[in-house]
Amino acid sequence: MTTDAQDQMAILAGALPYLKRYDDQIVVVKYGGHAMGEEESALRFGRDIALLEQVGVNPVVVHGGGPQINAMLKRLNVQSTFVNGLRVTDAQMVDVVEMVLAGTVNKQVAEAITRAGVIAVGISGKDGNLIRARKAERTIRDPETNTEREIDLGFVGEPEQVDTKVLRLLIGADIVPVVAPVGVGPDGQTYNINADTVAGAIAGALGAARLLMLTDVAGVRGPDGVHIPEMTVSDVRAGIEAGWISGGMIPKVETCIYAIERGVQGAVILDGRVPHSVLAELFTPAGPGTLIKP
Repeated sequence: MTTDAQDQMAILAGALPYLKRYDDQIVVVKYGGHAMGEEESALRFGRDIALLEQVGVNPVVVHGGGPQINAMLKRLNVQSTFVNGLRVTDAQMVDVVEMVLAGTVNKQVAEAITRAGVIAVGISGKDGNLIRARKAERTIRDPETNTEREIDLGFVGEPEQVDTKVLRLLIGADIVPVVAPVGVGPDGQTYNINADTVAGAIAGALGAARLLMLTDVAGVRGPDGVHIPEMTVSDVRAGIEAGWISGGMIPKVETCIYAIERGVQGAVILDGRVPHSVLAELFTPAGPGTLIKP
């Protein structure tokens, strides 16, 4: 037997306890940003998700698509502005966002998974009444007067209610749901929703075993700059209060806390640019990301 074969057998044997842990469990994977990468990265991600399905895990993918939206807006000569990381979305822009997210990107992600040997179906939060949304409300502080004022983000929404019926039907049929982060209001209005927020809401509604947030960093770093492999919710809140969890990491850890408070067993922030990071996080003793637990 070759050394390579022995190494592969050792890896498979080591993964067995984790395969048992996640057998028939739901794992929600947020896929977006630079983690989506080029075609080969997307195909590799598709193979990893297909493998989860084939070994008995029930994956649900929620994807973003900011770079693709930016590219389409540039082609259409439509200017885009952001407030606190959220894209201001007017009536013209929300049509473009829906076209890109629920159309092009959604089908590309589903196709990459299907090409790897399992069935994936792309849907949006509007399908099957999956995500009922409300208009997002935000305030900013005026540095000159030190007062807060409301800002109008247009058709940017937040999940108000998640109806998991369509997701459970797909999962029960061994089909991987791939969800585009748009929702619908009570008046039928389409809303653009942050993909992290949608992933957290869906994971909570499904009572997922894990929420995996694929991002562009290796996880949370402590005040000394060293990667932290595991934290509790109280640790995270203390880090925010102390200021060493800051910037773009704050909304990500807050999404993890939101999901955990709604029943998710654990949420992980990990670098989606690293090959097979999803598999390494689930099936090895020391995953590459930061696990946040109750």
